[in-house]
Amino acid sequence: MFSSLRFGYSRRWRMSCHRTAGVEGEHMDVDEFRARAREFLAANAPESLGDRAPAEVLREAKRFQAAAYDAGLAGITWPAEFGGQGRTAAEQQAYDAEAAHYDLPSSPFMIGMGMCGPTLLDLGTPEQKARYLPKLLRGDEIWCQLFSEPGAGSDVASLQTRAVRESGGGWVINGQKVWTSGAQWSDFGALLARTDPDVPKHRGITMFIVDMHAPGVTVRPLRDMTGRAPFNEVYFDDVRIPADSVIGEVGGGWLAAVTMLGHERVSIGGTVRRGSDPLSYDNLVELARRRGRAEDPVVRGRLAEIYAQEKALGLFNSRLRQEAEAGSPPGARGSVSKLAGALLLWRAVDTAGLIAGPELAAWEPGDAAAEEMAIAINSTPASSIAGGSNQIQRNIIGERILGLPKEPQVDRDVPFRELKVGTQRPA
Repeated sequence: MFSSLRFGYSRRWRMSCHRTAGVEGEHMDVDEFRARAREFLAANAPESLGDRAPAEVLREAKRFQAAAYDAGLAGITWPAEFGGQGRTAAEQQAYDAEAAHYDLPSSPFMIGMGMCGPTLLDLGTPEQKARYLPKLLRGDEIWCQLFSEPGAGSDVASLQTRAVRESGGGWVINGQKVWTSGAQWSDFGALLARTDPDVPKHRGITMFIVDMHAPGVTVRPLRDMTGRAPFNEVYFDDVRIPADSVIGEVGGGWLAAVTMLGHERVSIGGTVRRGSDPLSYDNLVELARRRGRAEDPVVRGRLAEIYAQEKALGLFNSRLRQEAEAGSPPGARGSVSKLAGALLLWRAVDTAGLIAGPELAAWEPGDAAAEEMAIAINSTPASSIAGGSNQIQRNIIGERILGLPKEPQVDRDVPFRELKVGTQRPA
């Protein structure tokens, strides 16, 4: 699929790679900015966190994020008025290239920085942006995304979590969410809830900001076969939120969801393959050397494909960032990024299996590298589901980019109350 993508850069992009404008008119050469990032990372990036307790990792993550914010290296392309640096995609790319050499504790902030924050920038009120974005960028507050439910996975619009307006203008939330990453350490969440069951399912949804520490919010971990709990289920029992918690418009939650999913797909597909990633090209090459397979022509061919696809995906995401900076959101092209990233990850897993053979599943006690590889492989199936399954991404690409006919949806114009969805409760 990479052969069909075009990566031509505009004159504006080429020029921005040489000199860019920063905060308050400050001019900085991209190479100078890269050197500044390199110096900061050398002084502040933590040592490997792989064997530390989750609470310690979270503390270290917050320390590093605060330091990056104070150094002007957080929210590089975000508007300065909301805590960002107002710089260009070229400088973001320079920082990412330097950060790829470190195992940074960024995972607690990925959803806030990559999904919730950009959606607030697009749809939030000035008050919401001023209240939440600076603290999000500094790592003082962590965010999660509350979309999926037991009966609403790929078909998010079938969600049953309800929000009922109170006489004073606030809302009461009841329902359940599932597969929520990072809910256990989040301070706020972007929640989709049904506010009108008398209209078709896509038109009766609203997005809210919900305080994850509010009375009635319960977070329960979902453990996988490794014993880790990367996901959670979240319950809302008469959770009260204020009237100004709405993101966008009441009843406009589907637009808000599509906006956030677009950012999510770019974020997932554009995740920098850090040197600590066991399935990155560099580490697969090292694995081939350790196993004596580096000269095997089949292995070399697979590695060459992974190298080319990593580079192509990186260029495509740079193009999306450049266009977003110019005011053109990624839209359906975010699905290209997400699908390409998921397929690349599966190819990397297949290549790791080809290189290591049975040893990939059985290793000597204390072999940390092999254990990290096993955890990475165990997590790979989620890449084909998170942010919308591969099948959903192909539908989006086919319909919205290639112009193919839409699949029939017999329930699209039926009021939600009349649909038989899971164990739907009457309103």
